[in-house]
Amino acid sequence: MISRRKPLTTSLVDTIDALESAVASRRDALRITAAGLLGLTLAPLMRSADAAYNIWTGEYTMTRKEIETAIDKRFPTTLNYGQLLSVALAHPQIGFNPQTNRITTQVDAQVQNVLLQGQPLAGVLAISSALKYDPVKRAVLLDNPNVERVDLNGMPAAYSQQLTSVGGTVAQQVLNQYPIYTFKPEQLRYGGRDVEPGAITVLPDGIKVEVKTK
Repeated sequence: MISRRKPLTTSLVDTIDALESAVASRRDALRITAAGLLGLTLAPLMRSADAAYNIWTGEYTMTRKEIETAIDKRFPTTLNYGQLLSVALAHPQIGFNPQTNRITTQVDAQVQNVLLQGQPLAGVLAISSALKYDPVKRAVLLDNPNVERVDLNGMPAAYSQQLTSVGGTVAQQVLNQYPIYTFKPEQLRYGGRDVEPGAITVLPDGIKVEVKTK
């Protein structure tokens, strides 16, 4: 005798439908939660298309590439001192010194002195600069540049002191108060409140700027 399966009762069907609905709701909730966590993870990186902002530490980070791009705009340049001396600078290379909290800019230099016969003297000039924030310009500036090294091939030793003095003048004229990053107004407002940059720290491959509520 063949047994026939009895049809499911209405109450059992309703129970199965309820379970399926609960599973679907839980699946949707997990998707929403995952999306929210992903958004929190990406938020620090998407705050700005320029310098990266970290909402957890309250800091903007400027990369080596961003700083190099800014300083590249300052060169090449030629400085003339009277009718006797001209200094041409080009091809900047950037270095970071976390120990001294300064940035180093090394450039190719050519010095032409009419008192010295022959071709211009070629070499390198290395300048280190501190950093500061200017609230009026909303910019991070190079500050108080110092000459670290001046090497010119063929320069007579008798001119070494004068050369160092010229290097100091060049450093002040070319890099002092030069902006390496300018904040957009919206970057200085977060959560409906105005913020302002504070401490600036040189990293091994960039800089970070702390921001705090006014």
